Amino acid sequence: MFISSQLVGTVATITLRGSFGFSEHRDFRKAVKEQLAAPCTVLEIDFDGVDYLDSSALGSLLLSREEAGAAGKSIVLVNCRGTVKQIIDIANFHRLFTIR
Repeated sequence: MFISSQLVGTVATITLRGSFGFSEHRDFRKAVKEQLAAPCTVLEIDFDGVDYLDSSALGSLLLSREEAGAAGKSIVLVNCRGTVKQIIDIANFHRLFTIR
């Protein structure tokens, strides 16, 4: 999986490409921690280039949500389509995250 990050104003964005599974969770968690340390209020996680995610990815998202909340920040999931959207929907993440 390819991970890139950027900060524009008060919105930090982590853009993901490829499959998001157990072997990628450490790199993802590192990117989240770096962006939560930035002067942002919102962290967007962009799934536009993600073709698959598994339960460890869902767990990483939940941990990230807890850390963001503790820091007074929010996480928004963007560009969830296809299989990713189905998995997000089945996991009822719409109850925990803003999804755009």
